[in-house]
Amino acid sequence: MNLDEFYKAMEEQQYIVAGEKLSLQFHKLAQEAMKITSEINGKYHTPKKLRKLFSKLIGKKVDDTFVLFPPFYTDCGKNINIGKNVFINSCCHFQDQGGITIGDGCLIGHNVTIATLNHDFDPSKRANITPKSVKIGKNVWIGSDSTILPGIEIGDGAVIGAGSVVTKSVLPNTIVAGCPAKLLREIKI
Repeated sequence: MNLDEFYKAMEEQQYIVAGEKLSLQFHKLAQEAMKITSEINGKYHTPKKLRKLFSKLIGKKVDDTFVLFPPFYTDCGKNINIGKNVFINSCCHFQDQGGITIGDGCLIGHNVTIATLNHDFDPSKRANITPKSVKIGKNVWIGSDSTILPGIEIGDGAVIGAGSVVTKSVLPNTIVAGCPAKLLREIKI
């Protein structure tokens, strides 16, 4: 399976059966991601070198305005899309097989987890998974220790309060917080 077939399967949210072709591709991509993230996380790198390593991890060039504070963790890497002026703080965990898109001007706090996969609820099929992408709009601020669940869309200008678990999509220019995250107020611009 090549990357184009992988991207197509993820875009179509294909059900993934453990041990079959797509599942094996996940394991192959995970090995490559572990190799690159261990290099990112293993020692100090200049911002330019980090951008080069992150570009290698995701398979496309990130903008010169991208900033990453390691360590950073992912079990795929190849399905992350990042805009300009994006900042990712330390200890973030991206489960990006299903696709993660981060718009221009986003700030992602310490220890944020973004998940794009769900396991089957049937115990006899528990190892099987379904991908659902996460889309984060422009100028979003995600507070430290937040978790964004599969299939979530966060509108432009939204703020996710620290420690939140986002289980539903978030409207533009709103502040949500809590577990599960709930609307606190709109942002007046």
